[in-house]
Amino acid sequence: MNEILEYFPHITDEQRIRLEKLKPLYSEWNSKINVISRKDIDNIYSHHVLHSLAIAKEINFSDGSNILDFGTGGGFPGIPLAIMFPNCQFKLIDRTGKKIKVVNEVAVSLGLRNVEAAQISGEEEKGKYDFVVSRAVMPLPDLMKIVKKNISGKQRNALPNGVLCLKGGNIDSEIHNYRHIVQKTDIGKIFSDEWFRNKYIIYVPI
Repeated sequence: MNEILEYFPHITDEQRIRLEKLKPLYSEWNSKINVISRKDIDNIYSHHVLHSLAIAKEINFSDGSNILDFGTGGGFPGIPLAIMFPNCQFKLIDRTGKKIKVVNEVAVSLGLRNVEAAQISGEEEKGKYDFVVSRAVMPLPDLMKIVKKNISGKQRNALPNGVLCLKGGNIDSEIHNYRHIVQKTDIGKIFSDEWFRNKYIIYVPI
C-alpha cells in the first residue's frame, strides 16, 4: 500500500480503504481459486494493483466514461481502475467462469457498484465503450480485430477513444502496423520499482 500512496497521495479515504482490502480478499480467494500466481500474492500491490493503475497516470477518465476490461483474469486492471474512478462504469469480461466468480465476489466485498463482470468472450461482447483496457491478454493485432467494434464514436475524454494495453518486453513487432498512431509510454519512467523496466502502456486511438 505504501507504494500506491507514494504515487497516488490524493486518493480519498474510501479509495484507500478499498485498496487496503485487496490483499486479504485476493489472498482468501486465491487459496480457493488460483487467479494470481501463489508465489506472487505478496507482491499484489506492486505487480498487480500499481501496474493496473499505470493507466490512471496515462488518462484521467471523465465521469460517465464506460470502460471494457478485456480478458480481466482475476480483475486486473479493471478492479483497481474502478476503485480509482468511481464515477465511471467498468465491464470486466473473461472466458473463464471461476475467474469471473472471484471478480464478482471481490467487487461485492468492496461495494463497487460501478463494476459488472461477465463470463463472455470478446467476440461475443457487443457493447460500446469509450476505452478497452487489457493486461497482456494477446498480441495487439489480434486484440484490435476483436475490440474495434466495441469502441464508441461518442467522445467524452481529452484522449480520443481507443485501446489501452499493458504490455512487457520487446513489442516492436506487435505495434508495427500501428506505428503511425500508437503511443508507447514507458512505465519504468512513471514508477521507480525495477520490476517495471521494459513494461509499457500501449495506446491506440480508434
